[in-house]
Amino acid sequence: QVQLMESGGGSVQAGGSLTLSCSASGYGFSDYYMGWFRQVPGKERERVAIIYKSATSTYADAVKGRFTISRDNVKKTLFLQMNSLKPEDTAMYYCALDLTLDRLWVGRGDYWGRGIQVTVSS
Repeated sequence: QVQLMESGGGSVQAGGSLTLSCSASGYGFSDYYMGWFRQVPGKERERVAIIYKSATSTYADAVKGRFTISRDNVKKTLFLQMNSLKPEDTAMYYCALDLTLDRLWVGRGDYWGRGIQVTVSS
């Protein structure tokens, strides 16, 4: 069983930066595809970034060039460095992982954190 816990969220002004962390417990961290998703009330959950087991990463167009996803397999931690934040980045952010990329890609990963709020003011 894997448990995930996000940290590092908060409030920031537009143009600022935040780094989210997602700590994992359990075995086999390096075997998983991992990702960050976000959701605004009343809207569908949105994929933000995915990092493969090989550390290859992909990003949503809305965050490309501003956000960086990374992972530390030794510390079992996933990161999301968010720069040049915009008010439209305001959302609840979730980390997730799955052994299968297809499931994670469509937001159906096996394991999810509880989420952490990021608020960007203009």
